[in-house]
This record gives sequence, structure tokens and C-alpha cells, in this order.
Amino acid sequence: MLNIKINSDSLTERFIKYAKIDTQSDPFSTSIPSTEKQKNLGKLLADELLALGLSDAHLDEWGYVYATLPSNSDKKVPVVCFCSHMDTSPDSSGENVKPIVHKNYQGEDLILPDDQTVILKMADHKDLKNQIGNDIITASGTTLLGADNKAGVAEIMEAVTYLAQNPDIKHGDIKILFTPDEEIGRGVDKADLEKLGADLAYTIDGETLGSIEDETFSADGAVLTINGISAHPGFAKGKMESAIKIAGDILAALPKDYLSPESTQQKEGFVHPVGMSGSVEQAEIRFIIRDFDDELLKAHATLIEETTKNVLKNYPHSSYQLDIKAQYRNMKRILDQYPYIIENGVEAIKRAGVEPKKQSIRGGTDGSRLSYMGLPCPNIFAGEHAFHSKQEWVSVQDMIKATETIIHIANIYEEKA
Repeated sequence: MLNIKINSDSLTERFIKYAKIDTQSDPFSTSIPSTEKQKNLGKLLADELLALGLSDAHLDEWGYVYATLPSNSDKKVPVVCFCSHMDTSPDSSGENVKPIVHKNYQGEDLILPDDQTVILKMADHKDLKNQIGNDIITASGTTLLGADNKAGVAEIMEAVTYLAQNPDIKHGDIKILFTPDEEIGRGVDKADLEKLGADLAYTIDGETLGSIEDETFSADGAVLTINGISAHPGFAKGKMESAIKIAGDILAALPKDYLSPESTQQKEGFVHPVGMSGSVEQAEIRFIIRDFDDELLKAHATLIEETTKNVLKNYPHSSYQLDIKAQYRNMKRILDQYPYIIENGVEAIKRAGVEPKKQSIRGGTDGSRLSYMGLPCPNIFAGEHAFHSKQEWVSVQDMIKATETIIHIANIYEEKA
């Protein structure tokens, strides 16, 4: 068994350095990456990897970072890739992030200084009960932290650094892939898997300590366009059919006690309006549609359409258009064909001294699409919690265990080759 000793100060400093760099992605941008500032972190990571001796490390024109830690084994070992995304969610500001380390957490409320209405309470964050004595990192109250997924980025970088500095730990070729725009569903749009040259991968983007996830939502995006009838408001009686009001009626008619994020859990899917814009003449509602069952995605889209048709019975001169776009699919179908990938991940978590938790994600990762692109890729815990919010937090000790898990995964594939 490997005796791995991760330097907690080094890992903490690395994470904080990355967290301070604004890498928020933009769902309304058509550029790749969606925001140029994501490349600021990408260039830093590529430079750090080059300094470690990974001579092929580079940031490409699309904002992806590629690198290889060469094999130190005489065996023919499967090529393993570790992947995390560099962008942070558009749901909360990622500008001017001020990470705070709360040392030796003892269960107290964590009041964030820049907005003292933002308070982390154990009653609201159940996993805090497992963090007594640990060091908790939060932001300062006005931004997200960015542990989703800079915790994963930092853990991969720390693991690669450790392996480069400890050549007695045997491993095959290790590929590193850092992606942009995962938070807006475009994380692997321009990923070059031929250049990457990996046989399998693990995203490091999960939540709870010990979790390994082989199943995600399947996901579609939907845009509903309402074409109303405009008229001068002073002379609109019997003529105007406001697209804004029609959109409001449609939203009000959708289910609230089921098929809605705030009323679903576990394997239950949902239809979620995430944005609306428009005028009297035309309005647009943007939805995300989620379920673990692909067939139910179709049923959920039908619900949107049938609800729209029923509402429009009251607006006989208006019309609609519903456009559905596939985003990603449940990776379990692919991963079930490669059980050893999960088995080796579980074994690595055990070797890190952690109880493995095999579970599903009520969300998606780059691994969903990578799996369907020919690179089977489950998700390993990074330790991030309350992501996409100002209450986001991560435990340094959980990050250490994730780093150890990465190192064990690399070693297990060499050991079993």
C-alpha cells in the first residue's frame, strides 16, 4: 500500500490561487470558450505543468489544457486521463473571489464577512457534521467560491506534482484535460480525443467524500418562442395578445408539486424554466429538461408543448415554436460496459482510507459526453458543496483524500497491468 503524504498547505494555497481567478462562463456567448478570461487560468495551469517537466503541456485556441505525465513503468498500462473543468457557474458572481479558510471547524455557524446574511449552518449543510476538526474554505459572502470545479483542478495538479516528485510510485501514461464551459453544457465541444490519446478517464467533479458516480441525468435544453399580437395600448381592446402574459400563463400552468426542481429528488426528473425575455409581440422561455430515463425526456417536452397549446386556446391569434436540443445523456449505459473502471475507482477510494459511495448525479459532468464520445468516464468526488451559490464550501481534508484517490487510481492501473 502506498504511503502518500499530501502537503495540506500546498494544496490549500494552490486551490486559493485558482479560486481567485475569474473564470465564469457565459451561456449567451457564441464564442469558444464563452469567455476569454477562462484562458487566464488555462495558461497558468499549462505553465505550471511545463515547469513540472510535462513537456507537451499547452493551452489550445479553444481554451483546453492538455498534458501528459509519461509512464515510469515497463508494463503496457492503460492510458488514464484525469479531467476537471476550469469555468465557474453563471448562477452567482465569480469576480473578486476572496477565499477564507475556517481552521478547525467545530460546528459553529460560519458568518461570511462581506455579506453577513450569508450564513453556513450545519442544519442547512448536512455534511458539515462530518467536518468537525477540519479546515473549511468558503468565499466571503458576495461571490461563489469556485470549488466547482477548481477543487478538482487543484487536486489533479497536486496529484500530478506528487507523482512527478515521487517516481517510485509506478504508473502508466497519465493524461490531463482541463476544459472550459462545462457549466453551460459545452465542456467537451472542442475536446480533441485523438490528441488526448487516453483509454479511459475520471472527472474529478463530485461532491461528498468517497463518492463515485456512474450515472447522470440525461439532459435536453428547450426554447419556447411565443408569437403574440401587438397593438397600441390605447386601442388594444380585442386586439392585443401579449406574448409576455402568455408566457406567464404557461409558467403558472406548469407543475409545481412534481416535475419541478424544488419538489423532486433522487431519480425524479424535472422541467425547469431558467430564463425568460421578450416583448408584447414575442417572448422566449428557456428550459432545461432532466431525467435519468431518456424516454421520459420526451414526455417532459410533450408536457411543455401540451401546456402551451392549452394556454393558447385563450389567445386564438397567437402561435408558438418549441425547439429541443439534446445536451448530454446518462453515462451509465456506457460505463456498464466497462465495470473495471468503476471497480478500480472504488478500490482507489478504499486505499485512501475512505468508504466508497457509489451513487447517481442529479446533474451532469463532462464525463457524460466524453463517455458517449468513446472515452468512458465516471465521476470521482472533489469535495465541493453548495455549488453555484454564495454558500459554496469545501473541506481541505476532503480535498486531500481526493488527491490521494487520484494517485491510487494511477498506481492501480499499473499494478494490474
